[in-house]
Amino acid sequence: MLVLMVGAIGGLAWRFRFARAQSIARDRFAAPPDDADAAPIRRRNLRPVIGRFYWISLVAGILAALVLYVLVGASLVISTTIGIIAALLTFMLEIQIAEFRRAKLETQLAEAIDLMVGALGAGAGVNTAMGVALEETRDPLRTLLRDVIERIRYGDDPEVVFQDVSSRVPMETFLLFSSALAVHWDVGGSLAPTMASVGRTIRDRIEIARQIRSNIAQSNISTVAIIGLTYFIAAVMWRNSPEQTFEFVASPTGEFFVAGSMLLQAVGIVWMYLMSRAKF
Repeated sequence: MLVLMVGAIGGLAWRFRFARAQSIARDRFAAPPDDADAAPIRRRNLRPVIGRFYWISLVAGILAALVLYVLVGASLVISTTIGIIAALLTFMLEIQIAEFRRAKLETQLAEAIDLMVGALGAGAGVNTAMGVALEETRDPLRTLLRDVIERIRYGDDPEVVFQDVSSRVPMETFLLFSSALAVHWDVGGSLAPTMASVGRTIRDRIEIARQIRSNIAQSNISTVAIIGLTYFIAAVMWRNSPEQTFEFVASPTGEFFVAGSMLLQAVGIVWMYLMSRAKF
């Protein structure tokens, strides 16, 4: 079990390192080309709109294992297993919270684009249209739009500002939004039809994601029901013959099977969740 716990910690560390490498690669890709005649553009220390806290799962697993082993007096095998399960479930919960915030941002962006299209159709400029969207938008998108408007008004390069938007929110919808604004700022033309197309694309993505979530909800409920049934059977066995059940669980063989089954169930839940996520 110690090997499994070390493997889980190593996996979380690898995931954090991989996410860090992706962030560095995006920053390098967004960097302007070398030009001796051009003045260097100062890049800001960007803070992601959706923060990720992978380390919380590691802390939760260690705390759960220590509490069971030191305070409760559980065995090392059971404590380690519960710690790994707590880390896996906390990791899945962190992903769910981040995806909820991503979905909220996409919905807010679609609504803000609709407001911008209306203002652009009435003859307003880009800054004015973004200001109209800012007045009707709430956080977290409100803070991002305010930062974009203020930086452009203070004289920052609009292309760099729009690149920073896609860096702070690494999502395809925000990349499409910022790219459309950057291209319009360079070449001009009518922005309203382009933003209308971007808004329709974002709403189509939101609708597809909702359909996928509704289709996989039934399978998730079935999985939870089957796993809950195993614990119900264990409770019935404990109720009918507590002495024999305790002797089995306290034995090395029973302890191994109980810990292994609980760990495999937790891994299966996380695995099914990761496989059923919409990626497009």
